[in-house]
Amino acid sequence: MQDFLKDIRNCTICKANLPLGPNPIVSAHRNSKIILLSQAPGRIAHEKSKAWDDPSGRQLRQWLNVSEEQFYNPENFAIVPIGFCYPGKAKTGDLPPRPECAPQWHQQLLDKMGHVELIILIGAYAQNYYLKDKKNLTERVGNYKDYLPTYFPIPHPSPTNRFWRSKNPWFEMDIIPVLQDKIERLLKV
Repeated sequence: MQDFLKDIRNCTICKANLPLGPNPIVSAHRNSKIILLSQAPGRIAHEKSKAWDDPSGRQLRQWLNVSEEQFYNPENFAIVPIGFCYPGKAKTGDLPPRPECAPQWHQQLLDKMGHVELIILIGAYAQNYYLKDKKNLTERVGNYKDYLPTYFPIPHPSPTNRFWRSKNPWFEMDIIPVLQDKIERLLKV
C-alpha cells in the first residue's frame, strides 16, 4: 500500500493544467474502515500538504463527531479525493476536480483496502462520479438510506455551502445524528 500511495503522490499526469503544480494529497491504509471521498484539495490543503486542515475540515470532523487523532488515523479514515491535486480557483469556490485522477487511481486504491465498511461521498462531484443516478445533491442526501450500506452521501462542509445548510436544516437535525452513530459503531469494531 505504501508504495502505491507513493506512486499517487508522485503523479504528474495533469501537471500542465494545475496552477500551483502537482501535489497529490491522499491518505489510506489497507485496513481503512471508512473512505472520505470528496472533490479535490483546496489551496490551503495544497500549501500544507494536508487534507481537511481548514474550516471545512473542522466542520466535517464536527459532523462525524471525531477527534483530529481519530480523523487523521488512516486505519479509521482513508482520504481519497476525486482529483488529488488543487485544481485552481473558480468564480465561486474552486474549479472542478481534474478528470484524470479518479479513473487512473481509484479502483486500484479501493482494491487495496479490504476492510472498508462505508464510503462517505462528500459533495456533488464525488456523488456524481460514484452514484451515476439522476438525483441532485439534496435528493441524494435526503434519501441517503437508498445508498447504504456502501455509500453515505453528504454535502461538502465548505463555508460556501452555508446557504444550502440554512435552506436544509433537516440535514444537521436528522441525518447527522444517524451518520455520527454509524461512525461511532464502525470505529469501535
